[in-house]
Amino acid sequence: MTALSSIDLTFDDTIDKAIRGEWDALERAGFSSLGAHRSDSNRPHLTLVVGTPLELVDHAATNDALPLPLPVTIGPPVLFGSGDRRVLARLVTPTAALLELQASVHASVRQEGLVAHSHPGVWVAHVTLARRIRLDDLPQALGLLGDDIVGEATGMRLWNAVERTVTPLSANPAEVAD
Repeated sequence: MTALSSIDLTFDDTIDKAIRGEWDALERAGFSSLGAHRSDSNRPHLTLVVGTPLELVDHAATNDALPLPLPVTIGPPVLFGSGDRRVLARLVTPTAALLELQASVHASVRQEGLVAHSHPGVWVAHVTLARRIRLDDLPQALGLLGDDIVGEATGMRLWNAVERTVTPLSANPAEVAD
């Protein structure tokens, strides 16, 4: 399998703690939660673009002029995939500012190697909670999720899947510390 790199938004403490709480609840219930991944690079995030390789060709979309912090609402659950096992995520309300930012970041990377669901108009803003959820177990998993979460996206990062490194793309001090 090819390693996919990404450019992601990261969140303020309100959203970060709430999503980690849902990861933990899912993990305690025996689901394949992202909370089980204990790497320092693993934190709640909203992926803007995914590709292999992922190369910035225009840094203007990922510099200090970013519209951060950006208000975001983490909303209802959504399932991705097909078959008996699915990815469980929560939708992020697609505001005009968020869609503009995603399109700008999309335009800032080399287009070869981008996955199809990274393109504006196709991209679905979401935060992944767990993978390989059995459809039969979905009611239990959904019962562990809370209400909408309102907060801010405060940082942007580049995840290099080949080198397994995170590079901050914003001036958010919390991004640099992680």
